[in-house]
Amino acid sequence: MKIAIPVKDENLTFFSNAGHTPKFAIYELSGTGMFRSFNLNSIIKNPRTDIDHDHAEEDHECNHGHYDEEHIKEHNKMGIALKDCSYIVVKKACKNTANSFTSQGIKLVKYNGEALDVNIILKETSSSFK
Repeated sequence: MKIAIPVKDENLTFFSNAGHTPKFAIYELSGTGMFRSFNLNSIIKNPRTDIDHDHAEEDHECNHGHYDEEHIKEHNKMGIALKDCSYIVVKKACKNTANSFTSQGIKLVKYNGEALDVNIILKETSSSFK
């Protein structure tokens, strides 16, 4: 089972705004129960072309209309890029970001903690991955 998590860079620092993250880390979950482990599979660049990946804004609030067709297409690129994942861990995701994932069958797992280390976050959310 694959799990995506938004990250700032190859240092695997969690990025709280899933729609504006510069990259996604893809993990493979193996094992069961207390013997679960998460292994980094790959890191991919966020495929959206309407944001500046070098200056991604974690606290960005979109001011556009949620029904802007071109903007929705940009969001949908993320879901397509992560279509092989079963879950994505997010702290925040706007309606279009959430729809881009759920339309591909990707379940959102909400993270409410304060950790920035993705390994800690995956352990804290592991009971959500079934």
